[in-house]
Amino acid sequence: MDRAGENDQRLFSPEEQEVLEEIILHRRDVRGNHFTGEAVPDEALDKILSAALHAPSVGFSQPWEFVIIKDRETKEAIKKSFKHENEKAAALFNDDKQQEYIRLKLEGITEAPLNIAVFYTPSKEPVLGQTSMPEVGRYSVTCAIQNMWLMARSLNIGMGWVSILDPEEVKRILQAPQENELIGYLCFGYTDMFYSQPELELRKWDKRKLRGQVVINEKYTKD
Repeated sequence: MDRAGENDQRLFSPEEQEVLEEIILHRRDVRGNHFTGEAVPDEALDKILSAALHAPSVGFSQPWEFVIIKDRETKEAIKKSFKHENEKAAALFNDDKQQEYIRLKLEGITEAPLNIAVFYTPSKEPVLGQTSMPEVGRYSVTCAIQNMWLMARSLNIGMGWVSILDPEEVKRILQAPQENELIGYLCFGYTDMFYSQPELELRKWDKRKLRGQVVINEKYTKD
């Protein structure tokens, strides 16, 4: 006798496949100048968190924790860290690139009604599939973040990923356990627009790589 649920499966129609493709193609990184400030309903937050909790993880380890942040004072403290790190980052770019960097709005910490800090929580025991490549535990957390991003987009809620932060300072502000590792600081909220293309592509910060540039058949070839 088959174990309960082992042969259960859900197949998807071509129409459903097209919807998923549309969501993927229209996912965007939303900045603070486009959040409307409208609160994210609890039902929507539940869907976003459920998407995260159903992400794939190495050895079914589920090595993630999510801190829900709505308090203004906490957001202001996180933004202070961003401002400090952003000043250091701007100095790394030269000439026109630096001026364009300064003009960019790179976060929406206080403008977004909902922030979520996503942490990697390492296991104290060996994890199936993680013994040779310990970093795949962190990759599992990024899979959860991608699920959150796609679910938010399907709900017409914008998400921005803020990476210009001091992770240890964020941990201090949120009183996170020492062993936890910040993987993503995310801003969620309704937006007045979703760009037709990624904003940095529209601003010509860089060009989209073509399939032929990044897809290799069988092996890398030596010159």
